[in-house]
Amino acid sequence: MTDQAALDRAFMRQALDFGARGQGTTWPNPCVGALVTQDTADGPVIVARGHTQPGGRPHGEANAFDRVGPNAAAGGTLYVTLEPCSQRTIRAATPCVERTILAGVTRVVAAMADPNPLFRGLGFALLRTTGIRVTTGVMEAEAQRAHRGHVLRVTQGRPMVTFKVARTANGYAGGAGGARLAVSCPAASAWVHLQRAHHDAIMLGIGSVLADDPLLTVRLPGMAGRSPVRVVLDSHLRLPLDGHLVRTARDVPVWVVATEAAPIASETALVAAGVEVMRVSAGSDGHLDLAEALQLLGTRGITRVFSEGGPTVGEKLALAGLADEIIVSTSPNVLGEPGIVAVRPALAAMLADPDLYALAETGLIGHDRFEHFVRIS
Repeated sequence: MTDQAALDRAFMRQALDFGARGQGTTWPNPCVGALVTQDTADGPVIVARGHTQPGGRPHGEANAFDRVGPNAAAGGTLYVTLEPCSQRTIRAATPCVERTILAGVTRVVAAMADPNPLFRGLGFALLRTTGIRVTTGVMEAEAQRAHRGHVLRVTQGRPMVTFKVARTANGYAGGAGGARLAVSCPAASAWVHLQRAHHDAIMLGIGSVLADDPLLTVRLPGMAGRSPVRVVLDSHLRLPLDGHLVRTARDVPVWVVATEAAPIASETALVAAGVEVMRVSAGSDGHLDLAEALQLLGTRGITRVFSEGGPTVGEKLALAGLADEIIVSTSPNVLGEPGIVAVRPALAAMLADPDLYALAETGLIGHDRFEHFVRIS
């Protein structure tokens, strides 16, 4: 690796890390990280950082240029985690390619191309026509993972899904009959809240709602505003009107996905309480079609879903090829009697198959051990 290649990777790593700060706030747009460097006698230094802002605008490059001020980027290098956009939109009259050219940078380093085949490579080509040197593919694998939700929404019409389940040392997520268990230690619970904040939506099945009456908000100091949309998979519209989710629906959005046959009266009552009800087809088992539900979320702009939907939903997602990342958290505590199995047999077999899932990382969060699996594309 040349010195320049090493520098490019180091700066792109920072752009990726900076971009990750906005995850969960920028949908329907990807959270792009960008930074601008200038050469000095002591080597290149960062003069500005930016990432896509809440609601998706301005984009990361524009945010970085706004921070650096007029002319300060001239002659510098722009590092960006995704190909700069080349098309004008209603919300942004000036695409990032144009902003980059006007800023006067002489080099652009990008991690990956636009996944949309209509625009892939166009931004790079336009930059090159003005004499800007363009280097692509720097830390591309890392960028593909960071932008996986955006890529899947563009190419498959659905968001990426991370399924998370917590279990006792002997493998149970719930007590006998579905009784609620406080499985995770405080540090692991706080980490889960942080994961919620970095996703556009939290999704769970109605069974988990009925068993736990969860709130599903981000309850970390100063981060209440980062609570994502709460999505309930509720084929027959059994969501209780007096539960935490419905009672707080006007504070943090609650979307319920039901089948076309679910009772109209139940929908009317939920809508009156501030819940949005959406309908999809039913599968052969009478329950809603998960793939269609995720496609529906994609049309609403959702790119990243954190599923805390319980073992049954998690296994169904994996079997349907819809669980892109799976996090299994294991407590050192033991349940003294048989309960609800956290990782059901079919899911366990899939996680053990190296052709289906790769173990991306493992470690400790407080007293709990976690394993993070990534689906192999």
